[in-house]
Amino acid sequence: MELSPASILTRLRDVRFVRYVLASVGALAVDVGSFLALLSIGTAAAPASAAGYSLGIVAHWLMSSRAVFQDKVAGRGAARTQQKALFVISALIGLALTTAIVGAGDWGGMDPRLAKAGAIMVSFFVTWLIRSRIVFRGEEG
Repeated sequence: MELSPASILTRLRDVRFVRYVLASVGALAVDVGSFLALLSIGTAAAPASAAGYSLGIVAHWLMSSRAVFQDKVAGRGAARTQQKALFVISALIGLALTTAIVGAGDWGGMDPRLAKAGAIMVSFFVTWLIRSRIVFRGEEG
């Protein structure tokens, strides 16, 4: 096994991605659980999706800042406020994608749960890219 700085960095990034996947699964449980509960009480698909995603946002920040990007969380003050704002912006992008995909799928006659599954995949990759490259880029980026 090679232990060059580049290989170590690659391995750490892989571990970070695994932690991000696990945090995403936790946030997804909050999101989908809320979504399904709201659907079961008669809430329309798009608002139920938006509400579930919003609750998932809170869960994801808590897990991301404490278990995924803990070494890249800004200190207190303006830098931390900016980082939280960027995280919220990334979440709002994911929310917009999710709501649009679920709404379009529902409008087109697709089962909202299937539309939600597609939206989950799209949102996951878009927010990973934004968060890993912009929100939690650290001092070097």
